[in-house]
Order: sequence, then C-alpha cells, then structure tokens
Amino acid sequence: MKIKTTLLTCLACLCLSTMAWAQDDEAIKNTVNAYLDGITKGDTALLGKAFHSTAILRTFNASTGKIQDFPVRNFIRNTPAGGAKATTKLVAYSYAGISATATVELEFQDFKYIDLLSLLKVNDEWKIVCRVFSRVDNDVQIKGSAGITAAKTPANTSKKVVKPKKDDGW
Repeated sequence: MKIKTTLLTCLACLCLSTMAWAQDDEAIKNTVNAYLDGITKGDTALLGKAFHSTAILRTFNASTGKIQDFPVRNFIRNTPAGGAKATTKLVAYSYAGISATATVELEFQDFKYIDLLSLLKVNDEWKIVCRVFSRVDNDVQIKGSAGITAAKTPANTSKKVVKPKKDDGW
C-alpha cells in the first residue's frame, strides 16, 4: 500500500509540473503572438498587453554609428492604424525560470525585421521587456543554433569569496 501511495504521489507531482510547464509555454507564445497580431492588425491594446510598460526597443543606427533606443510607448503610438502589411513568424523561443527569449520575423514586401525579444514573467504574466531588431533584406536567413552547450568556465580559485545578493543578476 505504501508503494502505491508513493507512486501515485510521484505521478501527481509529475503531472502538476508538466501542466505548469505547458502553461508557461502557451503564455510565452500568446505574448509573442499578441505582439505580432498587434503589429499586423494595428491593435495598440494587444501591443500594450504584450509589452511591459518600461520596455525598450533597440537597434544600431549605421548612419550615426550609435545604438538607438525607442521607448515602447512611442512604438505603440506610431503603430499604423490599419496594421503593418507584413507576414509574421515565431521562429524560436526558449525559457527557464522567469526569463525567456524569442526570435521572430516580420516580412514586408521589400525587407524584413528580425526581432530578438527578451521576456520576463512579471506578476505571473509574460511581458516583452526588450526588442532588439535588425532591418535586413528578405533573403537574409537567421543563423545560429539552439541547444548548443558552451564549454564550462573553471571556477575562480581566488581566496576572496563574494556571495551574490538575491536577484542582483550575478
């Protein structure tokens, strides 16, 4: 009887963890799709739902040689009322804990944007907090690979021990 109870408990925990994973999985895709639909439909409410209010949009301006930032409120305010005439695609996404990344394409007639989105889970909702984007020719393909494991860096062997503070990023 004890083995049966233990087995049922383990099975219940596995089911609950799988459901939690599926909820985050769908929530991330829903956030990214709200962004893509907001762009193509001109729906500023959807864009407001997808982005955190403090999100930043960032690119490199080749003319000035500087990184250029745009507040999300300007981006949303300047969204075409009828939507952008683009086809969109969620290329890939990944996540762990409260952070996620997504790669999307927005293809227009003469060019496309490749967006690298950073998301955070804020108050149990996934929000885009940063959009780093490139404007490229339509024939440009995304390069790289998912799932590659970097070589481990050896631990620092100095005598001084520095303990990270909670949630300070280190």
